[in-house]
Amino acid sequence: MNAELLYLSGEDIKNSRISSRQARDAIVAAFRDYAVGKAVALPKISIDTPSSWFSSMISVSQAYGIAATKWVAIASDKESMGRTRVNGLICVSDYKTGSPFAVLDGNYITLIRTAATSAAAASYLAPELPESIGLVGCGLQALSHLDAFVDLLPSLRKVYLFSRSSRSAEAVAAAAAEKHREPIITADPDMLVRKSDIVISMIPGASDLESFLDARLLKSSSFVSAIDGGRSWRSDTLTSFDRLVTDSLEQSLSPVDAAGRPLKHIVFNEDLRHLTSGSSESHLRKRTLFAFRGFAVADLALADLALRQARALGIGTTLPR
Repeated sequence: MNAELLYLSGEDIKNSRISSRQARDAIVAAFRDYAVGKAVALPKISIDTPSSWFSSMISVSQAYGIAATKWVAIASDKESMGRTRVNGLICVSDYKTGSPFAVLDGNYITLIRTAATSAAAASYLAPELPESIGLVGCGLQALSHLDAFVDLLPSLRKVYLFSRSSRSAEAVAAAAAEKHREPIITADPDMLVRKSDIVISMIPGASDLESFLDARLLKSSSFVSAIDGGRSWRSDTLTSFDRLVTDSLEQSLSPVDAAGRPLKHIVFNEDLRHLTSGSSESHLRKRTLFAFRGFAVADLALADLALRQARALGIGTTLPR
């Protein structure tokens, strides 16, 4: 049994210099492994309480020689009291012996993984040479997605921004300007949807949330990544999409409504396993929705990448067991 654990904090993972391209390639490779049985992952298991939401995600990879589980807790606004609402940790064990050998901060891994998953899907589904992207919600995920999509799609020139917080929108606008893209802050989500070739919706769940994005306004060739599962999109307009894709059909069968409940009138018909393995029968690049909740095999892939980078750079803290 290993007598030590390597701990990587969020700052350690940040300093491990994972590029957007490395993260995207890791996601694609992990889902290819998953498609052929070299990686196994289970749908996330969740428990809701009156004050918090707890979730466990587990996967194993013969190719990487590791097993990993991510534990995530999300507190309500009331209970978080100004602290970080989302908190996660990832435990990594040896594939053969089962011995745990590393623990990683789950928040930063999730930040990278989510944007990389969106970009991985976009590499198969986005329109050719898109010029504009719309970011609905301007928190940390918006910054992460900006990095991922500018790297993936250098043709992007305009960045439309919609946020409840003007300060957050201005921060993302400054980041876009630094990347030599034109930021356009708007208070009109309909305008953002009409003007954008790509839309990323990142609205957190809330008891008073009402879906407000109208899919009928999208361009005839457009790509939407809904990391909110689709909750910000009006369910009565989702039939406007020509193609509905998710990360894992084993975990999600349909987009969700504003309350997070799976919709009954519309279902996904493809997932990343089909796209990355080449088994997808459709090459349609029209109005496409990619809505997802995050799948365990993606977290495993990013944990493995972070560990390899950290070891190469001598980053991390060794802890006794």
